[in-house]
Amino acid sequence: MDTRPIGVFDSGVGGLTVARAVIDLLPHESVLYFGDTARGPYGPRPLDEVRRFATEILELLLAERVKLVVVACNSASAAALDELRAGAPVPVVDVIEPAVRAAVRLTRNRRVGVIGTTATIASGRYPRSVAATHENVALLSQACPRLVEFVERGETTGPEILTVAGGYLAPLLEAGIDTLILGCTHYPLLTGVIGYLAGPDVFLVDSAEWTARDVFAELTRADLHAPYATVPRHRFWCSGDPGGFRRLGARFLGPEVVEVQTRSAGRLAGRGRR
Repeated sequence: MDTRPIGVFDSGVGGLTVARAVIDLLPHESVLYFGDTARGPYGPRPLDEVRRFATEILELLLAERVKLVVVACNSASAAALDELRAGAPVPVVDVIEPAVRAAVRLTRNRRVGVIGTTATIASGRYPRSVAATHENVALLSQACPRLVEFVERGETTGPEILTVAGGYLAPLLEAGIDTLILGCTHYPLLTGVIGYLAGPDVFLVDSAEWTARDVFAELTRADLHAPYATVPRHRFWCSGDPGGFRRLGARFLGPEVVEVQTRSAGRLAGRGRR
């Protein structure tokens, strides 16, 4: 039994959808969440820069004695997962592999689509993960650089988002996909729009649920679960404006986001404040 927290990080607030799934599935576990809002979003950044940021955040979380790390950011998972796992003395769970395993099991016609940020799609991590399953599945990818902007300003419905999302989805739907991976942790807040445009015959795979299941499995294998009677303590850190994080965090995760502290990683270290 282990009462140390689970570390979760993202370039911003999108990873709170993953934290929500972890908290729901493991209600006795404490979560330490770090959102790199001062340097995010990671999607438009070069992969080597994202890799450096992710490594810095890993060091920050390990200094807090986390027992497991969740890379709740598709861009960071795509850029740095192998390096993070090699450098961590604790299990590291990402959001790409669980979603891919779910999608290849759920597809009926063996045609799966994935939407994500420019960095995530350009990395090729999703095709490699599909290939690693050794399943006869065709993967079609589409970068959707504008969708995060809509979510972060709270615009999850309306004619503009329908037009923009429809343009992104059109090539995938025309190719006949029957399963769509939401390859960005912001996208679960757009399931209404995406589901409406994709139609009832396309199954949407939200990585948060499947990632939480992987966290449960890792804790079980390593006997790292907190005792049943443990009262969890959730902490939320960001590298940018804590007020903005708190407002968006309430939308992504809920009432647990009460106090947000500013912490910095890497080259920003030493500038943290409450």
